Amino acid sequence: MAAEVLTIGHSTLDYEQFLALLRAANVNAIADVRSLPSSRNYPQFNREMLKEELKQDGIAYVFLGSELGGRPKSPEFYCEGIADYEKMATDNNFKAGIDRVLNGAEKYRIALMCSEQNPLDCHRCLLVGRALVERGAKVSHILSNGREISHEQIEEQLIRECGHGANDFFSQGKDRLIEAYRERSRKVSYRKPDPQIAAE
Repeated sequence: MAAEVLTIGHSTLDYEQFLALLRAANVNAIADVRSLPSSRNYPQFNREMLKEELKQDGIAYVFLGSELGGRPKSPEFYCEGIADYEKMATDNNFKAGIDRVLNGAEKYRIALMCSEQNPLDCHRCLLVGRALVERGAKVSHILSNGREISHEQIEEQLIRECGHGANDFFSQGKDRLIEAYRERSRKVSYRKPDPQIAAE
């Protein structure tokens, strides 16, 4: 049976709203895939505070930002200053993180957590969710209204929004989806700060 994994973005939710979404989806473990597990504006989602709150509510927490985060440290995973998800997905450290999620999904109902509300604006969907699906997992995304949307539905939306629909004469099936992922990822991936701008 395929492993099942959910994703969720904490966005501007307060902790009780976040917990209610987890409860409704029967989530009992959070895998935090933020590279920087803190939030100045939403301190309830700072790593240690969140871990302790979840523990009190019977939900396990593990930090996987080093393996599955969207802000790679090595320059080899950037293209023109933009994090390159396709390169990142080939890294052994990333693959080890995917293995940890799949192994954990045998015992827990896991939700990958990041900060962005919309899955299509976040590497948890465009990078990690995609890799899990390619490994045979069933991935769904919890929206802020409590609805769950399958990764297949997300991919259909991705193709529509990127203009690579069924009537795109120049792209076929899988190629169309790959191009849609690439296009969306370049729009939303982490960008290294421009040193010239930072110096001004």
